Amino acid sequence: MTSPVSWTSVSMPYVRGTAGDHWATEAAEHGGVGTQQLLGVEEVAANDAVASALGLAPGEPVIVRRRLMLVDGHPVELVDSYYPADLARDTRLADPRKIPGGAVAFLAGLGYPPRQVREDVRARLATQQERTALQLPDPACVLVLSRTLTSDQDRAVEASVMTMVAEGRRLRYQLTP
Repeated sequence: MTSPVSWTSVSMPYVRGTAGDHWATEAAEHGGVGTQQLLGVEEVAANDAVASALGLAPGEPVIVRRRLMLVDGHPVELVDSYYPADLARDTRLADPRKIPGGAVAFLAGLGYPPRQVREDVRARLATQQERTALQLPDPACVLVLSRTLTSDQDRAVEASVMTMVAEGRRLRYQLTP
């Protein structure tokens, strides 16, 4: 695959809690090779948006995992995933290594199975940092998908912000009543 033309993304494989490399599978379904680079893992103070998504007070500690998603070696998405520090500290979520099977499956194994997902999508102009990381022209648009995953007792266990190359990208939602 040379570009994400007609790329349709669905969220369900990522939020089911089943182990697997869902990004590689999604890319393969579109004729490409999906890989990712872990850009960093650190404990930070939650900003207002992350705190609100996770049900924390602004400034409370969270673990953030920052990744760059690639298709055929080309950057197509930046992903920052945040976890409450009291849940993630001293686990693989705080380790600067790939999590075999994925973070959602790991959370399920810790006793936090996915129960509800909320996603918000918006489009905006890319920042200079995003244009550089995603190799975009100036100006360029990006899609920003913010996802909050809750577990039992409505506990928010993951808040992710995905900044995607907008050209050729479509998001599909399929709901089961």
